[in-house]
Amino acid sequence: MKGKVYLIPCVLHEDENALNAIPTYVTDAVKQCSSFFVENEKTARRFIKKIYKNFVVDDHFWMAIQKVEKETVNEFVRRLSNGETIGILSEAGCPGVADPGQILVAKAQEIGAQVMPLVGPNSMLLALMASGMNGQQFEFTGYLPIESNARKKAIREMEERSGNKNATIIFIETPYRNNALVNDIVQTCKASVKLCIAVDITAPTESIRTKTTGEWKKNLPDIHKRPAIFLLYAGAH
Repeated sequence: MKGKVYLIPCVLHEDENALNAIPTYVTDAVKQCSSFFVENEKTARRFIKKIYKNFVVDDHFWMAIQKVEKETVNEFVRRLSNGETIGILSEAGCPGVADPGQILVAKAQEIGAQVMPLVGPNSMLLALMASGMNGQQFEFTGYLPIESNARKKAIREMEERSGNKNATIIFIETPYRNNALVNDIVQTCKASVKLCIAVDITAPTESIRTKTTGEWKKNLPDIHKRPAIFLLYAGAH
């Protein structure tokens, strides 16, 4: 009999209050797992110890999945085929979404194992819920190009796509490039385009604000090195 895979949600922020976003039944799932495939071993172990204080780290198998290589996939499949219950943890949020764990989930589906996603904080959905933007049609486009000209081109394409599809476009950036991204957005988009900037979601310093790019341009926020997610909505054309 094949094993089971739990997709274990993690906190979005290191602040202790962020643990309030993790349902208690996640701890019950952790107790069933004998192996963990995680994006970062150190933070994953620390997180689990916070939600399950009696957890014994050395009693479990651990494998990092920052880069999902053949060896990692083979070990995952071997353990799953032997009937083990495996937990997959992202660095933040929900495994399998903008996360290398998706490759392992695909393997589990391929061999017919049971995959159980657990409820937890997802920055994309939380930001979309609070943004006031179109929640009927939306897309997540991940990271934009690093180089400014290429990034501005991508922003123009997102604005056009949003207008043509009447869709909300969701994207992210490495925290130390947040301010440069916001500056490129307000310089590139029409002043009427809506931009939601969501930072520190689930932390006491959480801020989720939607304004037009014209309004943002008058008072640019300083969100340098703060975990952020961005939503753009051009309205229906």
